[in-house]
Amino acid sequence: MVDICIYGGTPAGCVAAMTAHQEGASVVLIEPSRWLGGMLAAGIKPAQDCPIPAAVGGLTSTAVFGFGTNPHDVQRAFQDWIAAAGIEVIFEHRARSVTRDGNRITAIQLETSAPDKWGVPLPASESLPAGEVRAAVFVDASYEGDLMALAGVPYRTGREARDAYGEDLAGVQPVTNWTPIDPYVVPGDSTSGLLPLLEPDHGLPAGAADDYTQAYNYRFYVTTDPAHRADLTPPDGYSPADYELVRRYVEHLDLEGLRGIFPGWMNSGEYNYQRASLITNAPLGVSRAYQDGDWDERSRIWRHHIDYLRGLHHFLSTDPAVPAEFQAETAAYGLDASVFPETEGWPPQLYVRAARRLDGVCTVTHADVTNQTDPGDSIGLALFGVDVYPVRRIPHRDRETGQLGVATEGDMFIGGHLGTGRPYPIPYRAITPRQDDCGNLLVPVCLSASHIGYAATRMEPVFCVLAESAAVAAVQSLREQTDVQEIDVRTFQDRLVDRGQVITWNV
Repeated sequence: MVDICIYGGTPAGCVAAMTAHQEGASVVLIEPSRWLGGMLAAGIKPAQDCPIPAAVGGLTSTAVFGFGTNPHDVQRAFQDWIAAAGIEVIFEHRARSVTRDGNRITAIQLETSAPDKWGVPLPASESLPAGEVRAAVFVDASYEGDLMALAGVPYRTGREARDAYGEDLAGVQPVTNWTPIDPYVVPGDSTSGLLPLLEPDHGLPAGAADDYTQAYNYRFYVTTDPAHRADLTPPDGYSPADYELVRRYVEHLDLEGLRGIFPGWMNSGEYNYQRASLITNAPLGVSRAYQDGDWDERSRIWRHHIDYLRGLHHFLSTDPAVPAEFQAETAAYGLDASVFPETEGWPPQLYVRAARRLDGVCTVTHADVTNQTDPGDSIGLALFGVDVYPVRRIPHRDRETGQLGVATEGDMFIGGHLGTGRPYPIPYRAITPRQDDCGNLLVPVCLSASHIGYAATRMEPVFCVLAESAAVAAVQSLREQTDVQEIDVRTFQDRLVDRGQVITWNV
């Protein structure tokens, strides 16, 4: 039995564990993989998505931002940081079920979850029961919100309609990247079916709700250096027919456009999804099934991302439709195993940009993102544009010409990295369930937000800030012997400021 159980060794989970430890609580941290650091140990740099560093305080600023920029160094830094504090970490275990007493979680039952050699999580069908952890207060710092879900706390997935929260950007969006490509296996013959990598258009109007969420991808490194190069081999069952859409798209591209397919967009040393390309280094549509899926489904989706990229690389390296110059350029690339040496060059974390979102006491919406609200219970600041990668790739007929082609849908980046330019506060109520739903759980990563609100708030520095605040609240609830919803907010905010958190913006 411990005071506080942190679920998820993400950067936020590590910050929450360290904070609770510093505040005098006994702590255990549960991490399903064998690594700490989440996406900051898998390609994203600690301060990369922090456009105004002065808006970030606490451990995020004083510790996490100093963990370096090489992913393997960042992973080691998180590991050493937690180990030096003597915080217990349970690796390679994940939540299987939850025991409750009234409105409180009493224990998490665990199962084994050892990842494979490329970091892919263990399927649920292969895991085994593996004990339990009992605690007084729980913090769900996972990217998936599994503890929250297993506890029966209400949550959302997918995209709300425009009228749900009065958000003009919500729901189905206009298409992007429209290209005059015939979408059918036999050109001109709709009865032959859609090409692989396409899905039918659900036909919902602009602004309608649906169950899609934005694309995931790996933030990977490539190299031609034989000393560090790990071969990108084709997946089992590879068929060039699975990439026929790519072959047809190649005809529309110059060399730079081809590089948008693979490796994609060079971000900060690592490659990211190229949103300006109809086809790039990650599949579309599969994140929809990941959000609320079990670990059989999620493991399959991680593997699908790997196999898609392997097959794409092989196609572009060998297919006669691809210019010879680009074939040679692509074939020379392999994964850079010096960056991720323990997983043969594959990042150990798939970039799960959005999954479940708490349906909590207060919901962060576009009105908050655009500085139209002023909650009195701020626990940290956020700042970024509304950043949504495409959710699907569909056949689409151009309205002006009537020509049938292929397009992506859902992509938007409103305001760029700076958003409105003014940081906005996140209320404490956005990380707390309703009291009847659960009185001893805090959710700083899968926080309560609309799809649009989450799209601007979902950055690692923000998660870390909210996690530090969540841990302070957890300790205070123990001392006050009350549910997390009933702590004294003024005392709580004073303690956050004492710890160096930035909870207001007066510049």
